[in-house]
Amino acid sequence: MSLINTEVKPFKADAFRNGEFIQVTEADLKGKWSVLIFMPAAFTFNCPTEVEDAADNYEEFKKAGAEVYIVTTDTHFSHKVWHETSPAVGKAQFPLIGDPTHQLTRAFDVHIEEAGLALRGTFIINPEGVIKTAEIHDNSIARDVSETLRKLKAAQFVASHPGEVCPAKWKEGEATLAPSIDLVGKI
Repeated sequence: MSLINTEVKPFKADAFRNGEFIQVTEADLKGKWSVLIFMPAAFTFNCPTEVEDAADNYEEFKKAGAEVYIVTTDTHFSHKVWHETSPAVGKAQFPLIGDPTHQLTRAFDVHIEEAGLALRGTFIINPEGVIKTAEIHDNSIARDVSETLRKLKAAQFVASHPGEVCPAKWKEGEATLAPSIDLVGKI
């Protein structure tokens, strides 16, 4: 069963953010758009490049009214050290969530049981706590956060413009479509 249009299950997790430990729950995802970016583990090779990409685009996410959360199967203690020792990860101003019990990786269906790690999953969640996009990669394939930002803006657009859809490669400000029988076979 797909996670699309399902509500995020209740959870409680510890995170590291801006020099302090915080707790994050499903309630924190409500009232604003949220982007959860799952990674296998801290101190790996590809993960810091993705954290840095998210950090470099963080202001754009904030302008769009969204919070970014990085989730790995490590503890929040590991994330503190990762943040302090990796120049790429040190740029992160968003929460680095630890999921050592694998409650989040299992809830978002990105858990690799035999390895105890997560696949690279990206989820956009609306202010009601409902999952609107899901993308899962093999761990050898890093993501481009600018595409996540584009998808976030598309999800926000269709949420505020019922009856319209965003075509392929749609970018903010471009034309959308209003599906109708008149368009069938004409695009």
